[in-house]
Amino acid sequence: MQQRLRKNDLATLELVERGMAAIPLAEREALEKKWKGRPVHRLSYSQLVQYGLLGIAALGGVLALWIWLLRVAVKKKTTEIQAQASQLGLERSRLQEILDATRAGIWEWNVQTGACVFNERWAQMLGYTLEEIRPWTVDTWTRLTHPDDLAPTMERLELHFARKTQYYESEMRMRHKDGHWVWVSDRGRLISRTPEGLPLVMNGTHIDITESKIANDAIWQQANYDSLTQLPNRLLLNDRLTDVLKRAERSQNKVALIFIDLDHFKEVNDTLGHPVGDQLIIQAGARIRRSVRESDTVARLGGDEFCILIADLADVTHLTELAQKVLDQLASPYTLGDEQVYSTASLGISIYPDDAGDAIEMLRHSDQAMYAAKNEGRHCFRFFTASMQESALQRMQLVRDLRQAMALNQFKDYYQPIVELATGRIHKAEALLRWRHPTHGFISPAVFIPIAEDIGAIVEIGGWIFLRAAQNAKKWLSIVGDDLAISINKSPVQFRDRSPEHLDWVRLLETLELPGKHIVAEITEGLLLRQEPFIEEKLLAFRDAGIQVAIDDFGTGYSSLSYLTKFDIDYLKIDKSFTSNLAPGNETQALCEAIIMMAHKVGLKVIAEGVETEQQRDLLKEMGCDYAQGYLYSRPIPAHEFQAMLEAHYRSLNSAVQE
Repeated sequence: MQQRLRKNDLATLELVERGMAAIPLAEREALEKKWKGRPVHRLSYSQLVQYGLLGIAALGGVLALWIWLLRVAVKKKTTEIQAQASQLGLERSRLQEILDATRAGIWEWNVQTGACVFNERWAQMLGYTLEEIRPWTVDTWTRLTHPDDLAPTMERLELHFARKTQYYESEMRMRHKDGHWVWVSDRGRLISRTPEGLPLVMNGTHIDITESKIANDAIWQQANYDSLTQLPNRLLLNDRLTDVLKRAERSQNKVALIFIDLDHFKEVNDTLGHPVGDQLIIQAGARIRRSVRESDTVARLGGDEFCILIADLADVTHLTELAQKVLDQLASPYTLGDEQVYSTASLGISIYPDDAGDAIEMLRHSDQAMYAAKNEGRHCFRFFTASMQESALQRMQLVRDLRQAMALNQFKDYYQPIVELATGRIHKAEALLRWRHPTHGFISPAVFIPIAEDIGAIVEIGGWIFLRAAQNAKKWLSIVGDDLAISINKSPVQFRDRSPEHLDWVRLLETLELPGKHIVAEITEGLLLRQEPFIEEKLLAFRDAGIQVAIDDFGTGYSSLSYLTKFDIDYLKIDKSFTSNLAPGNETQALCEAIIMMAHKVGLKVIAEGVETEQQRDLLKEMGCDYAQGYLYSRPIPAHEFQAMLEAHYRSLNSAVQE
């Protein structure tokens, strides 16, 4: 039976089951407990099938759910990938737009093989097609690069390869197909290395910056070079001088600075006009440039001032030869259009480290030496000395004192008689300004008048002397009569001044109720020859007010006789340099006689200045000169003394008439 049960005998099993079914439940459970320790549960075949189907169904549901979740995940990932691809495409599109906008050339370089990849724009930038620049190797790039830019560019590449810079950047010139040079901004980055760490692949861009470079160069040129002469300006000179002095300090070399100022340039401008003056400046700059070495710097500081910077000065004695060479070059005649002009120059020289320790001192000391040359007669050169520094300090003190002189009532009005040669009568005088300094006494007008003009103080000072002269003229009318006229110098600076403080002579005369014919305005011929509308307007206003006009120092500047008839001029004053040399039969007598005859021909009267001897007076009288002024008659004297002179003079004349 056990054998059959082992062989799954169904009939026996069925018999056992019927037997077991006949046993009461309680007994059966006791029996099973006895034999097995637990109840025996049996499932029917149908139940087993049901349970199997349920398991299969559950497994299928799980599998279906897993498949559905997988499909959802795949769909989500696909959507993300598509979105990323779309964004990447958009970014690529934007990058392409940026590259197109910058018109950038793109390159890739295999550093190990030398092979390169260029885009079409890279080649077009240089006037080529891609096919025309084959082979596409780094040799093509180096072949087209300017030789002067190749070494600096390779240095920057090596720094990048050595991980010392995050990016490689360089500006270089590359030769265009038609031969000109194109400025290129080259920027790139190494993107991979070999297993050994050597540079492998690098890519980057080329951008044409030629227009920007030209614009920047133009801006730099304007900032550092004089637009008229194309020479370095003051700014660039200062930079170069500072650099040269630093090198000289290390090498113990000497440096020289020559300061150049053209003599009487203002008169050329006033006489012939600014365009001709500009041409003179251009030619002078060119002459100075030709006089020096290529390594020397010639700069224009402004106006008629130039500088020569000489680095690595080997022999100081060379400066004497160079300075004289420059003087000779600048003294040669200038052909300016239809005019031939003569001009000279004054030079000042300072040396590092003998005279100065820095750039500012060198400029200041060479400038002081130049002024010393001017004071000694012009058309010469002077080396800086310590005494010049002392003179400069004295001038600075004089400027400070001059600004306070008006408020402290230090100015005095003096008068010198002008005598009618035919009658010997005094009915004219020149008002002269004198400055009595509290510690230095009387200071020469030749010293302080140019300073007053430089600092603009001449406007106020000139107004003061005019007011004093006009007030005295009105007072002296009762002595001299209606023929009285007082001459007053009017500086060109006063003529050009348009400030509210400007004293209007015409309105002041109206206030004083003094007719204009009692005033003579003395002006320089340079001012008269300058074609400026507002100067002509003032001269016309003088004429309308009856104020007379005299040309002072006639014959010492650039005369143009046509202007003597253009304006209502009343007098010519022969400069004392002619009168002092006047002697019977000499050239000066011929010149003076010619001036007098010419003036009379155009309706002008002549006043000779600086008459000191009776012989000079007699010669002038013989030549027909109208008036004389000088020490022969009187030195300039204070107003109260001049009034006493007039009173005595006219008492004498009246006594002679009565007799």
